[in-house]
Amino acid sequence: MISDFFDNPDTEELWFTATENDVPISIGYCAPEKLTSGTFNLYAIGVRSDIQGKGIGRKMMLYLEELLKQNGHRILIVETSGTNDFEPTRKFYEKLDYYKEAVIRDFWKEGDDKVIYWKKLK
Repeated sequence: MISDFFDNPDTEELWFTATENDVPISIGYCAPEKLTSGTFNLYAIGVRSDIQGKGIGRKMMLYLEELLKQNGHRILIVETSGTNDFEPTRKFYEKLDYYKEAVIRDFWKEGDDKVIYWKKLK
């Protein structure tokens, strides 16, 4: 997953992190959606569990959105689980003005839908 980022100087993949006292506290991974123009997909974002809820994830998302906009990209897609455990994650994206575009039933496994969010980068 990370090899193209390290091995290809022309990659459009984005790995980003936030640090605290030079220690990583969060990570993110985003890449262009194949066969599209200016659409990126956020494949991973995570904040260390003991410091969640302090705005770090929000700052990371805003950083990513701004970076993509500055480089002329148009859309960011995020996908997550539809289970109750991921309700806070879905609310997080909705607070950041992501629109629930689609639900694919039983995607991850039986009873675990994929929820797809979409945001136009302005």
